[in-house]
Amino acid sequence: MTWASAVSKKGFVKLAGCLFAVGLLSAALMASTSPAARYDNQIQAAVTHKLAAKTQFSNVQAKVEDGIVTLTGTVDLYQRKLDAAKSARKTAYVQGVRNLITVAGPSVPDAQLENKLATKLRYVRVGYDNTFDYFALGVQDGVVTVEGQDRTGVGRQEALGEIANMPGVKDVVDRIAVEPVSTFDDRIRLQALREIYGDSVLSKYAIDPAHPIRIIVTNGHVTLYGSVDSTMDKQIAGIRAGQLFGVFSVDNKLQVESKSNQQGM
Repeated sequence: MTWASAVSKKGFVKLAGCLFAVGLLSAALMASTSPAARYDNQIQAAVTHKLAAKTQFSNVQAKVEDGIVTLTGTVDLYQRKLDAAKSARKTAYVQGVRNLITVAGPSVPDAQLENKLATKLRYVRVGYDNTFDYFALGVQDGVVTVEGQDRTGVGRQEALGEIANMPGVKDVVDRIAVEPVSTFDDRIRLQALREIYGDSVLSKYAIDPAHPIRIIVTNGHVTLYGSVDSTMDKQIAGIRAGQLFGVFSVDNKLQVESKSNQQGM
């Protein structure tokens, strides 16, 4: 083998090695690209088409990067902001949704908005389970903070639905806890219901379908919320709850005030 041919062979080997390395790098880059990222254009077209099909999303735009949909623009109700995100999330290959939509509906004074929501939530669920839910509201700059406890989660969903569809609501902070499933607690709830509403002094509160006395039970601990007409009514309710078998403690948070000023639902 001549010197020239040996040099040529070494050059070929180096070239082949470089090409192989480039191929490995390309394969690695392709492997590191998520399937969703390769469908960004398809996702954006699909989401844009969904939004354009509904007039309430006419001012909403979507951009997609690495399978993440970013929504911007404006809607007139907070519920529609949620609906836009839900629609985008159901699109094929979407990995997540960043919801930056602004609620640009009517501006309602905080006190007025809180009063409207308090009335709405007070009667959102009329019946047996309503006694075992408690919701309290706060509003600042159109942002509604709702806290409380719910026995099944149904009341929580209905309350959040009413809030989301109220004009003037810009955002919602959900601090409603769903109580753990417990037959022991359910027994205490039923006994407390009978003892409190069956009392001759307290039975008048059963006339209001919103039930101003709310009975919350968690692991044998009872908390009473709502409003009553007198200190005596508050004390009687606490005594009735505390006499129940299996109750570890009673936290009597009943407020003594007129029904027209009730803030707890």
